[in-house]
Amino acid sequence: MDIPDDIKQWRKVQRAELVARRLAVSKAQHRQWNASITQLLTEGFPILQVMAVSFYWPFQGEFDPRFAIRQLRTRGATAALPVVVQKGTPLQFREWWPGAPVTKGVFDLPVPDGTAVVRPQALLIPPVGFDAEGYRLGYGGGYFDRTLAIMTPQPLKIGVAFELSRIATIRPQPHDVAMDFIVTEAGIHHVNKNGLECIRDPREVVELAGGIILDRDRAARHGEGSSVDKKWCATSCAATTRPAAIGTAVRSFRRPSPRARRSVRAGACSRPACRCPS
Repeated sequence: MDIPDDIKQWRKVQRAELVARRLAVSKAQHRQWNASITQLLTEGFPILQVMAVSFYWPFQGEFDPRFAIRQLRTRGATAALPVVVQKGTPLQFREWWPGAPVTKGVFDLPVPDGTAVVRPQALLIPPVGFDAEGYRLGYGGGYFDRTLAIMTPQPLKIGVAFELSRIATIRPQPHDVAMDFIVTEAGIHHVNKNGLECIRDPREVVELAGGIILDRDRAARHGEGSSVDKKWCATSCAATTRPAAIGTAVRSFRRPSPRARRSVRAGACSRPACRCPS
């Protein structure tokens, strides 16, 4: 992943500033924002309940996804944490549950020790920063971009961050992979050809996320997966076959009738806590 020196230096400065912003947030404010994002994740993405979901151990003031994962696990989800196997290689994902054996990984964060390797169907990913086109600025190791580049079908990619991490652009490079959604304390944002679109109705998120998952599954079944992905999965990942339950879940969480949808769009946001722009 060759990055021009000027962009590399610019990103280094941005990372330092954005991490400093996060660390300056009070504990009370952090708890409030954390609760808002947790609620948005569980209400907007109920489909995660029937999936293998990768999350992360919070670091340097990041959103803490463990509360959302706890709720998703009680409803049937399988949780996994990313593991750095070797520098410059794709991540491995190992199953995690409360009390699972762990060891110290990168940044001395806990990673599962000897648990089953799984292939996540959705990823909760922490950006240091995110931009108007849905790209994320990470810590510079390139692990998520490297892993996502070879996964077929692509998992559902959900960036989770506070609004203070929003910047105009990360100056994306060819290897950077955009998220499918960005969730902040202000709302759920879908990443489309026009950039970030704040979705006011969580039921619409269900429709969008379900469509993304099923479309990618159909494409993969028609042979659009890469040979690189198949090799990686054979050596680094016990592939998780997507259960038929995912399709059933998508249909069961569908939005209401067109008339009801028009009513929601014509009125105020259906969630009092939602602060999406009108």
